[in-house]
Amino acid sequence: MLNFVEKRRVYFIITGLLILLSATVLVVSTVMYGSPLRISIDFTGGSLFVLQFEEPITEEAIREVFMAQGYTGAIIQQLGDREDNLWQSRTRDAMDAEVENIFDEFVSRGETVDRERSSVDIVAPTVGAEVAGNAAVAVLAASLVILVFIWFSFRGVPHSIRYGIASIIAMVVNVIVAIGFYALMGILQGWEANALFLTALLTVIGFSVQDIIVVFDRVRENISRHHGEPFALIVNRSVMETMHRSLATQ
Repeated sequence: MLNFVEKRRVYFIITGLLILLSATVLVVSTVMYGSPLRISIDFTGGSLFVLQFEEPITEEAIREVFMAQGYTGAIIQQLGDREDNLWQSRTRDAMDAEVENIFDEFVSRGETVDRERSSVDIVAPTVGAEVAGNAAVAVLAASLVILVFIWFSFRGVPHSIRYGIASIIAMVVNVIVAIGFYALMGILQGWEANALFLTALLTVIGFSVQDIIVVFDRVRENISRHHGEPFALIVNRSVMETMHRSLATQ
């Protein structure tokens, strides 16, 4: 049987390095963009372009035009049927002069835009600060519930409160590393945090806690089954017995 617990100090060091790297990337991102993550227009709002083309055009060609004008985070969608040649693009706020530059860029690339049937409007953010705040409150409330639930469920195990605290710490580590990776990709590849990112982060939190509780529950069972064994051996046995489930879940 592999002894994972024996190498726990190595895992702690790796985890510490990942947290340090994530914190460093978040600081660098804050210096560069004014926030730990590059924020998309889902949170900030911006301009909505509805573009009617006279000839077929691809999403890549439209994206290249916006990127050429500095709009790297444009969200582009086709409207209607393919033969309608109607497209929509959400970008950060565009001033009148910038709008004209975008249309001129299409013309310079040989793309024919029907200006009469195209429009540009100001749109509000789809995910406001209130939604993000509610998500943070929900995570804090869930953490408290998890702490109390594990403490109560493990009340027959010595130091049961430690299981709840460990679950929350592990969850926080996963969140920090996930955010740090996303911030790094924001710097390197221009990734922006949007509504889907918020959903993914909540999913990471949910699965993190779920996996941890499964392992801890097996630890609790093995403490009574293998009474007298060293605690490190019991924990290692529990990790091995739940590993296939954890890997399948991931």
